[in-house]
Amino acid sequence: MNDNKRKYRELSDMTKAKISQSLKNRSKSMTHKENISNGMKNYWKNIPNKPKNELE
Repeated sequence: MNDNKRKYRELSDMTKAKISQSLKNRSKSMTHKENISNGMKNYWKNIPNKPKNELE
């Protein structure tokens, strides 16, 4: 029986490169772009600004 299911969590570097190459240059749907945008906006809302140094 041909069992192609993943047996371990770790992947070889060659497999990672193949997956990376196959996913490059794929276009994203408009809803996906909007979700990414909203996620990044929410992320940056929680990051405080760097305090200004009084010596500068």
